[in-house]
Amino acid sequence: MSWSVHATSVAESCLQRNAWVCPAYVRTRSDILLEALVEHVWLTFGAVALGLVVALPLGVLASRSQLVETGASSIATVLYTIPSLAMFPLLLAVGLPFGPSIVVVGLAIYTLGILLRNIVVGLRGVPEDTLDAATGMGLSARRRLWSVELPLALPAILAGVRIATVSTVALVTVGGLFGFGGLGNRIITGQQTRFNAEVLTATAMVVVLALVLDGLLLLLERRVTPWARGRAA
Repeated sequence: MSWSVHATSVAESCLQRNAWVCPAYVRTRSDILLEALVEHVWLTFGAVALGLVVALPLGVLASRSQLVETGASSIATVLYTIPSLAMFPLLLAVGLPFGPSIVVVGLAIYTLGILLRNIVVGLRGVPEDTLDAATGMGLSARRRLWSVELPLALPAILAGVRIATVSTVALVTVGGLFGFGGLGNRIITGQQTRFNAEVLTATAMVVVLALVLDGLLLLLERRVTPWARGRAA
């Protein structure tokens, strides 16, 4: 019994010592950390999904026209160079209401360059003889796109989604400066109050989240594109 009490007091003392590694912090703030984690995941998926909704039709058009590709890529590149600390105020200036949507839209803009490039590469990588065969079978341009081109371009598209997701997980933390940053809220609060355990724990959770999502998306990519894995082997 005395050993248990001693172990508990040692664990609790890490809070008093403001230790970087502190199990007592995780135990006593688990509900706050879980809430921040859920918000982080929601913001990440929302941004990547919105980016994909915009990039997919744009990528299809860009794969058909060099002019569209050049214009879209140039715009996406310029937008990507805008610092995140400036992006969110700019979105407020153009009329977007203050809230989580600011972070989602801002981060979606950053995903456009990655997603657009991979969509174009994937679609242009579809073999010409495959396209000719689909056309010879009487498929319309729309049917050929959905039944042939997009499925064959899926490995490249999903690879872009993986990259965009991992980068977005990191960028979500910047939203903490505006109060909508998931785990970034905890990192910023910890820095402001010099609470070492909060900073390190939240940072470690961001890294682990990025690795977990990357692994899950890789498994999804291999599951839905088995032909690509066999071709690579």
